[in-house]
Amino acid sequence: MSTPPPPSDGGYDPHSSAPTSGPYGSYPSAPGGASAMAGGQGPIDHPQGTTILVLGILGLVVCSILAPVAWYMGNNAMKEVEANPGRYANAQNIKIGRILGMIGTALIVLGLVFAAIIIIGAVVAGANA
Repeated sequence: MSTPPPPSDGGYDPHSSAPTSGPYGSYPSAPGGASAMAGGQGPIDHPQGTTILVLGILGLVVCSILAPVAWYMGNNAMKEVEANPGRYANAQNIKIGRILGMIGTALIVLGLVFAAIIIIGAVVAGANA
């Protein structure tokens, strides 16, 4: 019993488990001839990835009200990334923007608590005077 000859075009042979040869050398084929990603494309950037990162940075450095927005958008985008593992190439940007949003939100809360303590202290001191 002999093995069948490789395809003449150097493409995928559905009857062979041996690696095929392509324009850049040999590489194993995906099972069933399907590509690793749907549609034969590699990972794509999440459409909100850069926006979340920028909002996280701006929320931490310039305008703190943007931090909760980055956190919220980051949570939603991470749900999409986790639902489709390997589909998005910029998941790291989403994670970083989300974390910056969390830090910025925590700083807002700490600032509000500090301001409330100062106001309460001033009211109590004014009432005792």
